[in-house]
Amino acid sequence: MTSALRILFLEPFYGGSHKDVADGLKAHSRHRIDLVTLPDRFWKWRLRGAALYWADKIKSPQSYDGLLSSSLMSLADLKAIWGLQCPPALVYFHESQFSYPLAAGEEMDYQFGYTNISTALAAERLLFNSHFHRQSFLGALPGFLQMMPDYRPNWVKKAIAKKAAVACPGCHFDPPTAPPGQRQARPPLIIWNHRWEHDKNPEAFFLALKAMHQRGLDFEVALLGQAYGNKPRVFEAAAAQLGRRIVQYGGAASRETYVQWLKKGSIVISTAWQENFGIAVVEAMAHGCLPLLPDRLSYPEILPAPFHTDFLYTCQDDLEAKLAHLLTHEPDFMLKRQTLAAAMAVHAWPKAIQAFDRELDRLGQTSSEFNVKS
Repeated sequence: MTSALRILFLEPFYGGSHKDVADGLKAHSRHRIDLVTLPDRFWKWRLRGAALYWADKIKSPQSYDGLLSSSLMSLADLKAIWGLQCPPALVYFHESQFSYPLAAGEEMDYQFGYTNISTALAAERLLFNSHFHRQSFLGALPGFLQMMPDYRPNWVKKAIAKKAAVACPGCHFDPPTAPPGQRQARPPLIIWNHRWEHDKNPEAFFLALKAMHQRGLDFEVALLGQAYGNKPRVFEAAAAQLGRRIVQYGGAASRETYVQWLKKGSIVISTAWQENFGIAVVEAMAHGCLPLLPDRLSYPEILPAPFHTDFLYTCQDDLEAKLAHLLTHEPDFMLKRQTLAAAMAVHAWPKAIQAFDRELDRLGQTSSEFNVKS
């Protein structure tokens, strides 16, 4: 084991999963991590300008053994300005601009994709938050580069793939001291704990709830998660339609309150179009919620294979059929609830940090080699 390293962690979008990973790494790594952040707003301008801001604000970057950043920053710009003062860099990809779904009326800014590419090429090492994300990123590169009319840099996929690995983010929960039992709350409580944004496809979620309401099934809903700016109108429409069934509308006031909602929850549902890992779902399962997840994206990866038949759905009709079954037969799933919760322990930070620290050890070796050559 190498000695503890001094790592500069630049997080230009300190919120959501970005905040979870930054805080978790700082709290659990055996290395010394100096975390520097910007607020979680204006993500497009973070991609364009965070590197230029930090290039001037951060003094003596050469005093660090390594640089860690998320992908919402142009590492190539930062390295160009810092030059030999820049320590070896590791970039963590929470998301990429090739696959992020556009909102209605929004057009893709292709430059963001090229910033992802130049950042990946400038880094000594890349980490993706799931195998699905790594594969989708690399798989999208040829088609993205094909848009260039000529002189395409087709070599970049192979160069990026050579230094790209996977480290699933840790989650902020302690493995349960006792397996979760049957939920005491009646009627069953359905949890939504995702961002209130278009890429999480809330329309499909509320369509399923409407179908359950029309079938006369009993349930309540806790609408948790973070809202940025103008939330999708479907939330207000659903609040009017579902009325008293909604027992929580908006993010929890504290982490403790959020966890209490998860412990009360019976079922957690995702209808996302875009999800490269799924911290919210892992947290809910760890606290005893039964999941209903689309059979795509990262979900088949984070949900153990023995649970796929019961808890992955293929289409809206399948979601509604499985949701109706869970609502009416929830007591039959107590053993699976317990087994699934126990399986999520692999994603708790004390376990997940091991992969990150191995990568930081590797970055430290790169730093030593660089200093010898210098």
